[in-house]
Amino acid sequence: MTRDPRLTLNARQQEMLEWVQRDGFVTVDDLASHFDVTPQTIRRDVNWLADMNLLRRYHGGASLPTSSENVSYSARQHMFHEEKRRIAALAAQHIPDQASLFINLGTTTEEVARALNHHQGLRVVTNNLNVASLMSGYPDCEVMITGGVVRPWDKGIVGEHTIDFIRQFKVDYAIIGTSAIETDGTLRDFDTREVRVAQAIIEHARTVYLVADHSKVGRPALVRQGHLSQVHALFTDQPLPAEMNEAVLAAGTQVHIAA
Repeated sequence: MTRDPRLTLNARQQEMLEWVQRDGFVTVDDLASHFDVTPQTIRRDVNWLADMNLLRRYHGGASLPTSSENVSYSARQHMFHEEKRRIAALAAQHIPDQASLFINLGTTTEEVARALNHHQGLRVVTNNLNVASLMSGYPDCEVMITGGVVRPWDKGIVGEHTIDFIRQFKVDYAIIGTSAIETDGTLRDFDTREVRVAQAIIEHARTVYLVADHSKVGRPALVRQGHLSQVHALFTDQPLPAEMNEAVLAAGTQVHIAA
């Protein structure tokens, strides 16, 4: 797949996003001073990132997008791609051969599917047509696709038929993603139908692995998906903030850092 250069963040833009995600709001003047560039340069960056729905522009500054809007799938494919690849490689090391898996929607879960290409004897149930297309080409890998409604923008399958299909199984491992991890351990996403499918997947797996890059921590999202206490292990790319230590300890979730 050819990468769209418009979706490739430079180092300054990526740091801007992380700053906004950390503080919630930042001014153009502070950004210009920090990066030693003109305010006009920062405004161009802010306008471009806002057009991609990565942040929301305001007079004199920028803030997080609203909790009801997710970043477009095409943009998420290219955001923190190297970090997602490392996370996926680490998570794949914790999946044994001959395992049964749920793999749900998300660009990081799709990276896990790629990282499993040398595993033997996998049986995969997925509501992600991208995952199904990829893994059906692996030797000695059986892929089952759920029923339901296909979302055109990311080839995800959702709906009541999806949930009914998932409830027929009890698998060894679930590989799930999320859009937001609050500091109290709450997991959130944007689409109610997607969340209901993820909840069914969590309920019908013996072990749940959450794969999420550091940008998901503290991000706003509308719909409650679950809690870290339902997750056996979190695979991410940076240490979690100190204010999450108590919640992670109480949840009993293992944290693996793909350094």
